[in-house]
Amino acid sequence: MRATRDVRAGIGEALAATQGPTRSSEVHVMSRPPLPPFSADTAAQKVRMAEDAWNTRDPARVALAYTPDSRWRNRAEFLHGRDEIVAFLTRKWQRELDYRLIKEVWAFAGDRIAVRFAYEWHDDSGNWFRSYGNENWEFDGEGLMRRRIASINDLPIAAGERKYHWPLGRRPDGHPGLSDLGL
Repeated sequence: MRATRDVRAGIGEALAATQGPTRSSEVHVMSRPPLPPFSADTAAQKVRMAEDAWNTRDPARVALAYTPDSRWRNRAEFLHGRDEIVAFLTRKWQRELDYRLIKEVWAFAGDRIAVRFAYEWHDDSGNWFRSYGNENWEFDGEGLMRRRIASINDLPIAAGERKYHWPLGRRPDGHPGLSDLGL
């Protein structure tokens, strides 16, 4: 039954995105397992799923992991809802080119996960950066993120200092994580 509900929810989300609002009886809550409360294994799984989604650089896909009324603080920018998340991510990935991200669990309890991350990117002038950050995540009962608080610092690096060389997209399973890279 849950799988059927998840499929219908995904279809409802896709229809709403392409055709506008649907009748309330047609809208279903989408579930995004693993669900809270998190264990060490499910927190790590949730973090890797987020990393994989962000490495697609597809704002609409990434936004589906958040509640429709999700609240964000990203650096000094405050966002509310999926539309603002999509607009923000679109701007971000137009500016941050060849973006590659690694995330790692820092701590977890109940419906919250703390994450540390680093990503590499370059601007349109070819200047490379490694951005380091921490995120605090809070989830609803369906596994959608309802709050994301991110603090991020950018470090200019030379192209030769890059540590992320996999092809754009998902980080390969055998690629070292943050701790393995000394980050």
